[in-house]
Amino acid sequence: MSEPGRDLVVPPGPGLPSGATIPASELTERFSRSPGPGGQSVNTTDTRVELLFDPSASTAFTDTQRARLLRNLGESMTRGQVSVVASEHRSQLRNRAAARERLAALLRAAAAPPPPPRRPTKPSRASQRRRVEAKKQLGRTKALRGRVRDD
Repeated sequence: MSEPGRDLVVPPGPGLPSGATIPASELTERFSRSPGPGGQSVNTTDTRVELLFDPSASTAFTDTQRARLLRNLGESMTRGQVSVVASEHRSQLRNRAAARERLAALLRAAAAPPPPPRRPTKPSRASQRRRVEAKKQLGRTKALRGRVRDD
């Protein structure tokens, strides 16, 4: 878990072989009143945290990683920035840590390369034969379910 106010460490994963460290200067935190739990202090303290990050201007990623991030995060970005909100805790510090964890997980998932395309395969002759035999057997079984005739 990375500490609020410090550089954000994104752990290694697919697309990020050695991970990434986002400088604290590239992250923007905004605070507001949280609609969640908090008891008497809910209307007086700014515990909701919104963490903003602009991947297009970041120095933490290579050009390839940045292009992949922008392509994968394109629909979830607002005005060119990724926004992560945390308001589930009563403490601003815990919400800050939760938002940072979510942003790291989001960036790690978005940096992953697309899966390799599926190569279509044909069923083997033996498996085709087994399938047809199973269908014939099922047909014979169902044929025996007819009405019983008195001869």
